[in-house]
Amino acid sequence: MTFHVSLTQEAEADLNRLFDFVVQRELLRTGGDLVVAEQALAAIKNGIATLRHSPFTCRKVGASPFLRELIIPFGCSGYVALFEIVDNTEVVVCAVRHQLEDDYH
Repeated sequence: MTFHVSLTQEAEADLNRLFDFVVQRELLRTGGDLVVAEQALAAIKNGIATLRHSPFTCRKVGASPFLRELIIPFGCSGYVALFEIVDNTEVVVCAVRHQLEDDYH
């Protein structure tokens, strides 16, 4: 079974925010590497792509069996994508955050 995966506007904004954060961080570092921002975004998108085949393997969030989190490793930490399994054909990514952030935005 293959699921269609889409992102909410909020999740798309999260991707832009996370990308911009890494770019700014790398610009401030001596010898910073702007390619890191592209690699981080690629890791997130590759992680989200795995939801097409296995969304039920991710950990549940709260009481609903359909609201889940995907852990996306990157570097020393990584990212977390909050998503909902809408039905037997669709998954919607609601938010994406860095693992060290306090909460979803």
